[in-house]
Amino acid sequence: MWPLSPSSILLHRIGNHTIHDWCHHWHDPALTVNAQTWITKEDQQLLIEHNDATLVDIHGNILGSIGSGVTPITSTKSFAIEYPWHLLAIGEEVIAALAESDIQGEVHPNAVIEGTLHLGKGSRILPGVYIEGNVTIGENCKIGPNCYIRGNSSIGDTVHIGQSVEIKNSIIGSNSAIGHLSYVGDSIIGDGVNFGAGTTVSNFRHDAANHRTMVDGELVDTGRRKFGTIVGDGVHTGIHTSIYPGRKLAARSSTRPGDIVQSDIEN
Repeated sequence: MWPLSPSSILLHRIGNHTIHDWCHHWHDPALTVNAQTWITKEDQQLLIEHNDATLVDIHGNILGSIGSGVTPITSTKSFAIEYPWHLLAIGEEVIAALAESDIQGEVHPNAVIEGTLHLGKGSRILPGVYIEGNVTIGENCKIGPNCYIRGNSSIGDTVHIGQSVEIKNSIIGSNSAIGHLSYVGDSIIGDGVNFGAGTTVSNFRHDAANHRTMVDGELVDTGRRKFGTIVGDGVHTGIHTSIYPGRKLAARSSTRPGDIVQSDIEN
């Protein structure tokens, strides 16, 4: 069972836009792009330069084309949007592309911002917070104190990131709370989630191989060397929960204090 069903991925938000909106605004109007497809800016430029070409993924699936589509071009970076971890790849590109900060909330003088920050109305960045790289934070959030947020991270509305939390290259849904002393890396966290204090997400294999995760009874290669967890809406973790990389927690599931999540948790 997916915490994020494939049919709902296009409605998921990164920053202030749904994936559907990002696709609409991101793709060059000169291209013909298949539905539910993400084509990187780099690959779009390749298509435009060739003028008459078709872009296919490594499995030969057609992603988009320009002109008569005579010349096939194979991409390892563009993809059909099918799995939840594809949200991370999209977030890495669209958030990294933000060029100017837009700060409508309050940033404490003792916070450090090194990068581009979009901060919504009513949100507060408390003392000791260090933001590195490009980050988007929604409205009415409380961040800190003493947090480290980095990578290309997106945080929704009414989110609380507690004392001494680290968020790296992740998407945090609205109305969620990441309790103090927690770590979330390369992960997708749904709406209304509560991480108990000290919840830690692992995102790296000891052998440095790509992460695989279970889909319909089969292990699927995510193509990612860094991949944490996918957590559905309304999940609650007990304090000091540890989550193995690539594991998924179904909506409204929970863990007990000290649990080690070695396998997917389903309803």
